[in-house]
Amino acid sequence: MRVMVMVKATEDSEAGVMPSTDLAEAMGRFNEALVQAGVLLAGDGLKPSRIGKRVAFDGPRRTVIDGPFAETRELVAGYWLWEVKDMAEAVEWVKRCPNPMPGPSEIEIRPLYELSDFAEAMTPEAVAIHEGVRDKLAGR
Repeated sequence: MRVMVMVKATEDSEAGVMPSTDLAEAMGRFNEALVQAGVLLAGDGLKPSRIGKRVAFDGPRRTVIDGPFAETRELVAGYWLWEVKDMAEAVEWVKRCPNPMPGPSEIEIRPLYELSDFAEAMTPEAVAIHEGVRDKLAGR
């Protein structure tokens, strides 16, 4: 099962406060353990939302919204993409993670959809398109 593991933003991360040397080293060791266990597929930190943009959709209209965005606790400061056997394994890995922020922080774990989850909506043509995209990404 693939999961997205999201480090929630804090006032410090939104202010662009960089991690301490100790935290950077601890997080590096944690990422090494994820790689050695075959869990880590991808991951990165995100710059503050003031640098970001949102695009709002309403039918054919598109509206670009400049950051920063309100509700810091709802923003994401970083992410991992993991391959785990189940949610319990993901939770165990997150419990091993160093506190990703200088103060209180949260990490959210969400399973990714698989093509099989959309079976009722997928025609053979749609399946072929999506599988082709995945194959191309894997062969970069």
